[in-house]
Amino acid sequence: MQSLVAGTPEEVPQPLRRRGAFWGSVGRPWARSRDDRDHGPPLFSLWHEGREKTGNTKNQKPKTRKAPNTRSKPDRPVSLVLGLWSFSGVWCLVFGVCATCAVCASTLADWPNFLGPNADGRSPETGLLGSWTTNGVPVLWDRQVGAGYSAPSVLGNRLVLHHRINDEEIVECLDPATGKPIWRYAYPTHYIDPYGYNNGPRSTPLLFSNRCCTFGAEGKLTCLELDSGKILWQRDTGPDFNVPEAFFGVGSTPILERGLLIVTVGGQPNSGVVAFDPETGQTVWQSVGKANWEGIPMTGWPGERTVRWQPSDKQASYSTPVAATIHGKRQILCLTRQGLVSLDPKNGTVNFSFWFRSRVEESVNAMNPIAVDNLIFISAAYYKIGSVLLRVKPDGKSVEEVWRSTVLEQHWNTPIYHDGYLYAFSGRNEPDAHFRCVEFKTGKLMWDRDESWGFHSRETPSVYGRGSAIVADGRLVVLGEGGMLGMFKLNPHQPEEICRWQVPHVHPPCWAGPVLSNKRLYLRSEDHLVCLDLAQ
Repeated sequence: MQSLVAGTPEEVPQPLRRRGAFWGSVGRPWARSRDDRDHGPPLFSLWHEGREKTGNTKNQKPKTRKAPNTRSKPDRPVSLVLGLWSFSGVWCLVFGVCATCAVCASTLADWPNFLGPNADGRSPETGLLGSWTTNGVPVLWDRQVGAGYSAPSVLGNRLVLHHRINDEEIVECLDPATGKPIWRYAYPTHYIDPYGYNNGPRSTPLLFSNRCCTFGAEGKLTCLELDSGKILWQRDTGPDFNVPEAFFGVGSTPILERGLLIVTVGGQPNSGVVAFDPETGQTVWQSVGKANWEGIPMTGWPGERTVRWQPSDKQASYSTPVAATIHGKRQILCLTRQGLVSLDPKNGTVNFSFWFRSRVEESVNAMNPIAVDNLIFISAAYYKIGSVLLRVKPDGKSVEEVWRSTVLEQHWNTPIYHDGYLYAFSGRNEPDAHFRCVEFKTGKLMWDRDESWGFHSRETPSVYGRGSAIVADGRLVVLGEGGMLGMFKLNPHQPEEICRWQVPHVHPPCWAGPVLSNKRLYLRSEDHLVCLDLAQ
């Protein structure tokens, strides 16, 4: 019995479908819940006890969520099997063993922040659908939502969406299994997009411990209690840090690193990036601006120009900071409007600055930097700025170019890195859209799919257009900007589409990436949120 339960994945039969009377109406008997914190399997309990012993939640890393996210769950199923043996004989034992092995072979995970548990678009979940028919994926629930481009975040039995209805930005907590409201917190907003796009929030909620942090389109940084929605603190970063008005509103998402809430604020003259105490909202340090950019070579621009800082220069981009360990040292990588900056997370000291931006003022940087060992990839889509791969020198204080190309031109989505290759939707506008695979270290184009469609069209396209992608259970799950959901093999030699389906109620533009938690896939368009069942 025990050897079967603890067997390798190769020894475990394919998971049984977990919907039905045996598993109960919810169908996820060992999915995380807040009750699990006190009554869950030993691994979860040990993690929770260790977290309680630390005392000060400010010093918790986001990665401390990883242990429960990827746990196996043998204890409760084993007791179930023993009960079935004593009650109903051999056939019930066999069924119980199969069900036990199915659960052991399956992994569940939260999606508590932008781009998932490790902020790289990858989910550790397994036991997911390997394909679907033209009829698509079962819809668990869907609901109309307010304006915005913000993706939801999920932690335990809380899903949080940041959206706008009329003249209020609303942080709303839902039951992730049913979509039923739990709490909401609203505050007034007067943001108007200068280019005619919608006026809702762009940033994704950050969930950790019993905290929910959001960053509104006007720069309101808000921290709520996750259980109740109670306001803990709020900062109006615009006036607090002298932030020039951004082109498309505030679009960067806060991150938690070494007990600090780190935010691309964009303030003048040297408050481009600010660290806050997540418990109180007080400023811990502020960095980036005139002090590090003045006199820096404007790499990639004609001539030998250097930066001449102006008090009106906008710093805020739509890229979210990325925490990475390079040459053994922890760094915060921020792709600001001027380019890439590396910071010491403890005090904001600048390690290096690398100029990377379009020569046209009306442009943005939006993708997150991708760090692999001592290499950093950045890209943008405006006016053929393209991509560059940088190598961080051993001292951690400077970089050198490895390659530069327009092979990828990233607008808002961040590529998926997998086994030495980048998978990404490239192109600034709809007619420029391509889905590509590129070799990371060389910039070599491995394959290309034309996904172009009509410029600023509101009709639902038959292609993906400029989409977003995540990786789960060894496959790419992609969402096109018109609501086309697809699945691809991770094949660097040729594009292999497994299946596709136009999701009901989801229409252009779908610019928030897919979110996966507890085998539920959440897709958001400008005015709709849909929950799909991806369980096998």
